[in-house]
Amino acid sequence: MARMGSHAVPRFYSSEPLFGGVAPEVMEASLLRLAAENERYLSELPGQAGCCKDCRTVEFIFLLAEKWHLDHSARYQAVELLERFMIKQVEQICKSPSENMEGTKGGSSRSSLKEQIYDTFVLRLVSCIQLASKLSLHYNIVNSNTALKFLQSLKYSYTKQELLESELAVLETLQFQINVSTPLAYIELLLEVLGHNGCLLPAKPLHQMCVQLLDFLYLEREAIYNTLLKTAIENSTPSELQVAKFLAVKEDFMLLAVGIISTSAFVLNPEHWKQVVEHLNCITGITSQSILEFSYAVLKHVLGSTTPKQQRRK
Repeated sequence: MARMGSHAVPRFYSSEPLFGGVAPEVMEASLLRLAAENERYLSELPGQAGCCKDCRTVEFIFLLAEKWHLDHSARYQAVELLERFMIKQVEQICKSPSENMEGTKGGSSRSSLKEQIYDTFVLRLVSCIQLASKLSLHYNIVNSNTALKFLQSLKYSYTKQELLESELAVLETLQFQINVSTPLAYIELLLEVLGHNGCLLPAKPLHQMCVQLLDFLYLEREAIYNTLLKTAIENSTPSELQVAKFLAVKEDFMLLAVGIISTSAFVLNPEHWKQVVEHLNCITGITSQSILEFSYAVLKHVLGSTTPKQQRRK
């Protein structure tokens, strides 16, 4: 799988991935790397995970990415960058009382940090989109002039220097670790493996459907995962402990990718759906039951239906 792109001749650029050109040993190494990255993140999962993936924030990022003609990988990257940056900011707030006891007013440092985060949120969001545009293999990099023009349209009076400092603040806060894998990277690699393993569904339409469903899931994240939780525990009123433990499920990119591919396969060709699920189970080790439950949760919100029908555990 590879992406085409030419900075010299943008009209030939395509953000569509090319499937079928990756050697098996490269696929295996890439899959192992992504699986290890996913497990490492889940093992160190902060309690604030998901704090900036609310519908309004995600929609804001998606609309800006569309306005600036960025590809889908950039929009997901921007969401994940903002999420990880904001988690670091929240952690800093939580630590501030014990590290700043010399202030004349208790909690003054914490209040100051909160105000700063609130006042600069849109600026940081734009900076994350700028950084994401530079990471993607897209010729439409969001430059300072474009970003400033947008911020000025919202009545912000930032300077180009402040915009550059904002980018640097995000980079330094994340210790320059910004090239994080997005769910789309997992999806595209799994589609490559599926094709290599003889999946009967063509990769291109499957990829297109996956992108549409991934967009939908990002926008309806809470509702879909709430349905998944209730389905998994077979109870409409989960306890606080169950909700807390479920955080790792919500942040599992491999499960997300598998679930989106399964749902896409069901929408495009129900006859081949079981075969796709079996392949995904063999590739990732995620149980067919878990894949089915994820597809059920997504489809329930996409179509308002309960297909594919749940198979209750025996």
